[in-house]
This record gives sequence, C-alpha cells and structure tokens, in this order.
Amino acid sequence: MGKPLTINGIDVLPGTNVDIALKIARLPTHTEIELPVTVLRGPEEGPVLLLTSSLHGDEVNGTEALRRMIRNNSLKPEKGTVIVMPVVNVYGFLLQTRALPDGKDLNRSFPGTQGGSLARRLAYIILNEVVKHVDFGIDLHTGGARRTNYPQIRCDFGREAALELANAFGAPFLLNSKEIPGSFRRSASKLGKTMIVFEGGESQRFDETAIDEAMDGIHRVMAHLDMLEARIAPRRSIVLKSSSWMRAKISGMFVPFVAVGDKVVNGQVLAHLGDPFGETVLDVKAPYGGYIVGLNNQPVISAGDAVLHIGTE
Repeated sequence: MGKPLTINGIDVLPGTNVDIALKIARLPTHTEIELPVTVLRGPEEGPVLLLTSSLHGDEVNGTEALRRMIRNNSLKPEKGTVIVMPVVNVYGFLLQTRALPDGKDLNRSFPGTQGGSLARRLAYIILNEVVKHVDFGIDLHTGGARRTNYPQIRCDFGREAALELANAFGAPFLLNSKEIPGSFRRSASKLGKTMIVFEGGESQRFDETAIDEAMDGIHRVMAHLDMLEARIAPRRSIVLKSSSWMRAKISGMFVPFVAVGDKVVNGQVLAHLGDPFGETVLDVKAPYGGYIVGLNNQPVISAGDAVLHIGTE
C-alpha cells in the first residue's frame, strides 16, 4: 500500500478517488460554505497535478471543461495524482460575479492570511490545504467584462519548467506573461510549484472551442508528465513574446472586422469607431502585425476602453 495524501484530515490512498469538502466560512445566515475538492489517485506513484477554475466566479468555461472530464472519467491517472477544483470561488460562482462578497478579487489576494478579508482567508486555505501537496498546476480562466480570449496559455518565459509545461499543453497561442503580485500563479511559484494559466472564451458564456482546447491541453500535459498514455496528438503553439491591448481613441459604436485568432498586418483596418448619429467614423488600424488574442464584444465603447488585444511573435 502506497503513502496516503492527506487533505483536510482525509487520507487518500493510491488507486482511489475521494471528494473532499473544505470548510471555508459561514454566510450571514449561518449557512456553511464548503469548497469542493476531487482527488483522483492512480495506482502508481507519480506527480501531483492541480486543476482549478472559477477563481473568478463568472468564468465558467474551465468549470465546464473539468466537469466533462470528471464525468467521462478521463482525469483518472495511471500514475500520480490529479486534484480537481472546478469551482474555487464558490461565492462568486453562486452569484455569477467576478469577485467575492467583500468586493475583493481572489486572484489578487494570495498568499492570503488566516484572519484577513474573506478573499485572503480563502486564498490562505487553498495554498495551505491543497497547493502545498502539488507539483504542477493549470489554472483555467476566460476573458472578463464582455471580452473574448482566443484559447491561449500564459506563463513567464523566464521560468523554464513553466515554459516546458506550457509547450506540452499545446494551446493555439502561448503568451509571455509575467506573474502578477497577489495572483494565484505567483504565490504557487513562490512555493516551488510549476503553474500555468489557460485563457479561453468569455465570462458567463460557454465557448465550445475553448472548452475543447482546455480538455485536450490537460490530456497533453498529463501525457507529458507520464501520468497516462497519450490520447491527443502534440501541437506546437504559436509563441507570442509580447502583447498589448489597443484602446479606443474616441467614444462611440465599436464595429470589429476581425475575429479572435485572426492574423493581422501592420496598418490593417481592424474595426470602425463611430458616433451613434453617423457623423464621425474612425478607422482602428493595427499598430503592428500579429494575432488577435482578445476582443471586446461590447458595441458601445468609451474613449480609453480596451478593444483589441494583439500578440506579436
């Protein structure tokens, strides 16, 4: 019998599956809130892979990808352990909001504290009850505020292990992304864990392409880590070393002529911005060549709003 993995006082033995409910806090109604964690252990020893989604409660594509994989039993490893947390921000998920009831962004509240805000308490529990056990992690996100992200992996190219994991995932795009202070990824990295972030689709809306890409990428990573036999063919990502959002120069109606994933060239007209009365129309031109990795779906735009996210090789 192999060594048990203990989470929240519950021992999980090799070859078993266990659902664990982490106690978080109570609502003002005194209703207890629990954080569901599924642990899937293979019969043989191997790496521990953490899969998380809905750190922002309104980002549901990752949750759906993990739900489908749990449902079809495709996450059960032959070697090692998979820890799955389909809904990390339980509060935000219930209300379909990005933040927690205290207004804090969970993904800016790490490493957290035992006695801080609700967001910091939740972050502390996640790091100290779950993350301390893992070797690798994939955190699933979507675009927010009516913005769509084309399926992409984000990692710091300066972290060799993270870049290797990102290449194994094989998303359409691979973006160089520094770790943000207070983020889950940065805190996990400081603990010596290798963490990458998947972005795909839009908040509060299912995107089948993003869901499929998330599932395929997770399988590629598991095969790369020798946790199971390869089921999905490897794929080389388009590597984007830098990216930036274009911002609207005027307020008005935003009419894009491109879609996420499109390749664009310097000077190409990507969209029109015009006032509602048809008097003014401004061409929105690409400042350089690259790929559309993010797009604002809001038709009514204010000056300064981010409208198009372009990544370049």
